[in-house]
Amino acid sequence: MEGIKNTLKVVSKHRDELALGIDAMGKLIVDRLAAEQAQTKFLLETYKTREFTEALDGILQLEGNFSFEEKLVLFLAITPYIRPGFFEDIMAQALPQGGEFIAFGGIKGQQHRGILPTGDTALFVLAGLDIRARLTYQKLFNSDGLFATYGLLQVDGTPHAEPTMSGRLVPDPDWLEKILLGKEAAPVYSVEFPARKITTAMEWDDLVLHPQTSENINDIQLWVAHHQKVLDDPTFGRRIKPGYRVLFYGKAGTGKTLTASLLGKKFGIPVYRIDLSQVVSKYIGETEKHIELVFNRAERKNWILFFDEADALFGKRTNVQSSNDKFANQEVSYLLQRIEDFQGLLILASNFKNNIDDAFLRRFHNVIHFPIPGVMERYKLWTQSVPSGMNVEDAIDWMHIAEKYAVTGAEIVNVMYYSALKAHSRKNPVLLKADIYEGIKKELKKQDKTFSY
Repeated sequence: MEGIKNTLKVVSKHRDELALGIDAMGKLIVDRLAAEQAQTKFLLETYKTREFTEALDGILQLEGNFSFEEKLVLFLAITPYIRPGFFEDIMAQALPQGGEFIAFGGIKGQQHRGILPTGDTALFVLAGLDIRARLTYQKLFNSDGLFATYGLLQVDGTPHAEPTMSGRLVPDPDWLEKILLGKEAAPVYSVEFPARKITTAMEWDDLVLHPQTSENINDIQLWVAHHQKVLDDPTFGRRIKPGYRVLFYGKAGTGKTLTASLLGKKFGIPVYRIDLSQVVSKYIGETEKHIELVFNRAERKNWILFFDEADALFGKRTNVQSSNDKFANQEVSYLLQRIEDFQGLLILASNFKNNIDDAFLRRFHNVIHFPIPGVMERYKLWTQSVPSGMNVEDAIDWMHIAEKYAVTGAEIVNVMYYSALKAHSRKNPVLLKADIYEGIKKELKKQDKTFSY
């Protein structure tokens, strides 16, 4: 009960800070608009009160040493998420007869019916129409500024070479959720964020790989555990780029995705999967834009990126015979460079090594083959996959099955799942040899392969 009371106190305090912040920001903007219309002096410093500053600190929950002006811009960016009609109310006060104040900036969203602040809005709030001051404050949005360094805010791109600062202010969604909901939630897959978090309930003991594959996976674990020490070396560290790029190749179902998931699980690092066959957009430049968002968040959050179906975009580049070929090659070139610059662990998965462009292969630190399991690996997979507590027909010879059928780990799981369902459909659940063979037959049929006992 005491914990609930404390939580309510925190929520109430946060709500009061939001109300105070909204009111103070509203007054500041109204006064700025009035001063510009009347061509009178406006001093931003007079609005830097203790109450407003403390409210901004409480709302924004910042870690870096941000200035009052930077805090104003950040709060401006999140205001539509707190009070959707905020800017309409401001303009109604400033322009009671209607009309526009172009220098204020702001755009209409596709679904949001209110005004969304832009870079121009931020510059107007901070500097009005003072050109020198506007140019000074525009530097806040540079790549070496705190907004970019902490990944909290960016100005959205603009179409057709329109002024850069006319782009919408876009707050980092993780930071925004932390402010609004009190915690960061895992991002949801969407067109704008084409990545899904992948996890597994399995453990390393459940992963059965060829010995050479396991040895190569150990190299990745070495990098995750010790790369920072090497990078921090004052002489050698400057000779190498941060980041580690790996290609997993092999038939579907041989453990590529599971291995990536287990690496994340072992080191407590989230793994996000990007299916490149689903990402390629029909709109020129959209693929780069969406993937860039994933890369930026992954670098800030120290995620592992797992690119599946890599040959969909990283196959042999085509000769340019049409504009579509040209733009496809541009997307490949962009991603090649972005992958090379990524500072974390990046894994690409392909069914066939030969599908990957040779120039791209040279960019990998490690190329790891996931072959179809050998006889002993298959035997281990069959015996490990038997549901615990289920009786098994004596006639089942797992070694014979392992020797006879060259199936993958995923196919073995499918067979066992089918057989377990059949077993539970009977009065006395027993795993039967006939069901195992029927399951294998179904898996082979998917590949147009002939089954024999």
